[in-house]
Amino acid sequence: MADGAPLIGIIMGSQSDWETMRHAAEMLDALAVPYETRVVSAHRTPDRLYDYAKGAIERGLKVIVAGAGGAAHLPGMAASMTRLPVLGVPVESKTLEGLDSLLSIAQMPAGVPVATLAIGKAGAANAALLAASILALQDQALAQRLEEWRQRLTDSVAERPQ
Repeated sequence: MADGAPLIGIIMGSQSDWETMRHAAEMLDALAVPYETRVVSAHRTPDRLYDYAKGAIERGLKVIVAGAGGAAHLPGMAASMTRLPVLGVPVESKTLEGLDSLLSIAQMPAGVPVATLAIGKAGAANAALLAASILALQDQALAQRLEEWRQRLTDSVAERPQ
Protein backbone atom coordinates (compact mmCIF):
# COMPACT_ATOMS: atom_id res chain seq x y z
CA MET A 1 0.00 0.00 0.00
CA ALA A 2 1.26 3.48 -0.86
CA ASP A 3 2.30 5.80 1.94
CA GLY A 4 -0.08 8.43 3.25
CA ALA A 5 -3.64 8.53 4.46
CA PRO A 6 -5.90 6.23 2.45
CA LEU A 7 -7.84 7.92 -0.35
CA ILE A 8 -9.62 4.82 -1.59
CA GLY A 9 -11.45 2.24 0.46
CA ILE A 10 -11.51 -1.31 -0.87
CA ILE A 11 -14.25 -3.24 0.85
CA MET A 12 -15.52 -6.75 0.29
CA GLY A 13 -18.32 -8.87 1.63
CA SER A 14 -16.13 -11.74 2.88
CA GLN A 15 -12.55 -12.92 3.18
CA SER A 16 -13.04 -15.16 0.13
CA ASP A 17 -13.65 -12.03 -2.00
CA TRP A 18 -10.01 -10.99 -1.43
CA GLU A 19 -8.92 -13.35 -4.22
CA THR A 20 -10.74 -10.98 -6.61
CA MET A 21 -10.31 -7.68 -4.79
CA ARG A 22 -6.54 -8.04 -4.35
CA HIS A 23 -6.28 -7.09 -8.02
CA ALA A 24 -7.66 -3.65 -7.16
CA ALA A 25 -5.10 -3.33 -4.37
CA GLU A 26 -2.27 -4.42 -6.68
CA MET A 27 -3.28 -1.83 -9.28
CA LEU A 28 -3.38 0.93 -6.67
CA ASP A 29 0.04 -0.19 -5.40
CA ALA A 30 1.39 0.09 -8.95
CA LEU A 31 0.03 3.65 -9.16
CA ALA A 32 1.20 4.58 -5.64
CA VAL A 33 -2.32 5.46 -4.48
CA PRO A 34 -2.93 5.00 -0.74
CA TYR A 35 -5.89 2.79 0.14
CA GLU A 36 -7.32 0.71 2.94
CA THR A 37 -8.94 -2.72 2.84
CA ARG A 38 -11.78 -4.03 4.98
CA VAL A 39 -14.14 -6.99 5.12
CA VAL A 40 -17.58 -5.43 5.49
CA SER A 41 -20.57 -7.69 4.96
CA ALA A 42 -23.91 -6.07 4.20
CA HIS A 43 -25.69 -9.07 5.70
CA ARG A 44 -23.41 -10.37 8.46
CA THR A 45 -21.88 -7.12 9.74
CA PRO A 46 -24.43 -4.39 8.97
CA ASP A 47 -23.27 -2.18 11.85
CA ARG A 48 -19.69 -2.35 10.53
CA LEU A 49 -20.96 -1.39 7.07
CA TYR A 50 -22.92 1.54 8.50
CA ASP A 51 -19.94 2.82 10.48
CA TYR A 52 -17.59 2.37 7.53
CA ALA A 53 -19.77 4.15 4.96
CA LYS A 54 -20.91 6.92 7.29
CA GLY A 55 -17.33 7.65 8.43
CA ALA A 56 -15.63 7.37 5.03
CA ILE A 57 -15.62 11.08 4.20
CA GLU A 58 -14.47 12.08 7.68
CA ARG A 59 -11.55 9.63 7.37
CA GLY A 60 -10.50 11.28 4.10
CA LEU A 61 -11.63 8.67 1.60
CA LYS A 62 -12.52 9.95 -1.87
CA VAL A 63 -13.79 6.75 -3.55
CA ILE A 64 -15.02 3.36 -2.36
CA VAL A 65 -14.42 0.19 -4.37
CA ALA A 66 -16.84 -2.47 -3.14
CA GLY A 67 -16.69 -6.10 -4.21
CA ALA A 68 -19.36 -8.65 -3.43
CA GLY A 69 -20.72 -11.92 -4.71
CA GLY A 70 -24.10 -13.62 -4.74
CA ALA A 71 -26.78 -11.18 -3.59
CA ALA A 72 -24.02 -8.53 -3.73
CA HIS A 73 -25.78 -5.87 -1.69
CA LEU A 74 -22.57 -4.33 -0.33
CA PRO A 75 -21.90 -1.74 -3.09
CA GLY A 76 -25.49 -0.51 -3.16
CA MET A 77 -25.82 -0.34 0.61
CA ALA A 78 -22.53 1.55 0.87
CA ALA A 79 -23.69 3.95 -1.85
CA SER A 80 -26.92 4.57 0.04
CA MET A 81 -24.94 5.83 3.03
CA THR A 82 -22.32 8.12 1.47
CA ARG A 83 -22.02 10.73 -1.25
CA LEU A 84 -18.66 9.29 -2.30
CA PRO A 85 -18.49 7.50 -5.65
CA VAL A 86 -18.93 3.77 -5.14
CA LEU A 87 -17.50 1.42 -7.74
CA GLY A 88 -19.04 -2.04 -7.61
CA VAL A 89 -17.09 -5.17 -8.49
CA PRO A 90 -19.16 -8.32 -9.00
CA VAL A 91 -17.29 -11.26 -7.49
CA GLU A 92 -17.71 -14.54 -9.31
CA SER A 93 -20.11 -16.84 -7.49
CA LYS A 94 -20.23 -20.62 -7.65
CA THR A 95 -23.90 -20.80 -8.45
CA LEU A 96 -24.25 -18.37 -11.35
CA GLU A 97 -20.60 -17.55 -12.11
CA GLY A 98 -21.02 -13.91 -11.05
CA LEU A 99 -24.04 -13.07 -13.19
CA ASP A 100 -26.15 -12.82 -10.04
CA SER A 101 -23.58 -10.43 -8.54
CA LEU A 102 -23.43 -8.34 -11.70
CA LEU A 103 -27.18 -7.93 -11.94
CA SER A 104 -27.54 -7.14 -8.25
CA ILE A 105 -24.91 -4.38 -8.41
CA ALA A 106 -26.06 -2.97 -11.75
CA GLN A 107 -29.77 -2.80 -10.94
CA MET A 108 -29.73 0.10 -8.50
CA PRO A 109 -32.79 2.30 -8.12
CA ALA A 110 -32.62 5.86 -9.41
CA GLY A 111 -30.95 8.08 -6.85
CA VAL A 112 -28.47 5.52 -5.51
CA PRO A 113 -25.77 5.19 -8.18
CA VAL A 114 -23.15 2.50 -8.23
CA ALA A 115 -20.67 2.35 -11.12
CA THR A 116 -20.60 -1.34 -12.02
CA LEU A 117 -17.49 -3.01 -13.44
CA ALA A 118 -16.89 -6.40 -15.01
CA ILE A 119 -17.11 -9.66 -13.09
CA GLY A 120 -13.94 -10.76 -11.34
CA LYS A 121 -10.27 -9.86 -11.73
CA ALA A 122 -10.70 -7.47 -14.68
CA GLY A 123 -13.47 -5.62 -12.86
CA ALA A 124 -11.35 -5.22 -9.74
CA ALA A 125 -8.34 -3.93 -11.67
CA ASN A 126 -10.51 -1.57 -13.72
CA ALA A 127 -12.27 -0.32 -10.59
CA ALA A 128 -8.88 0.69 -9.21
CA LEU A 129 -7.99 2.41 -12.48
CA LEU A 130 -11.32 4.24 -12.51
CA ALA A 131 -10.91 5.29 -8.87
CA ALA A 132 -7.40 6.56 -9.65
CA SER A 133 -8.74 8.44 -12.68
CA ILE A 134 -11.31 10.15 -10.47
CA LEU A 135 -8.57 11.22 -8.04
CA ALA A 136 -6.32 12.31 -10.91
CA LEU A 137 -8.82 15.04 -11.79
CA GLN A 138 -7.41 16.92 -8.79
CA ASP A 139 -3.92 15.38 -8.56
CA GLN A 140 -1.49 16.15 -11.37
CA ALA A 141 1.19 13.76 -10.10
CA LEU A 142 -1.28 10.88 -10.12
CA ALA A 143 -2.49 11.95 -13.56
CA GLN A 144 1.11 11.66 -14.78
CA ARG A 145 1.49 8.20 -13.21
CA LEU A 146 -1.72 7.10 -14.95
CA GLU A 147 -0.46 8.42 -18.29
CA GLU A 148 2.81 6.54 -17.82
CA TRP A 149 0.95 3.34 -16.86
CA ARG A 150 -1.23 3.62 -19.97
CA GLN A 151 1.83 4.17 -22.14
CA ARG A 152 3.47 1.05 -20.72
CA LEU A 153 0.27 -0.87 -21.49
CA THR A 154 0.33 0.42 -25.07
CA ASP A 155 4.03 -0.36 -25.42
CA SER A 156 3.45 -3.93 -24.25
CA VAL A 157 1.33 -4.72 -27.32
CA ALA A 158 3.39 -6.09 -30.18
CA GLU A 159 2.74 -4.53 -33.57
CA ARG A 160 3.01 -7.88 -35.30
CA PRO A 161 2.35 -11.42 -34.10
CA GLN A 162 5.44 -13.41 -33.23
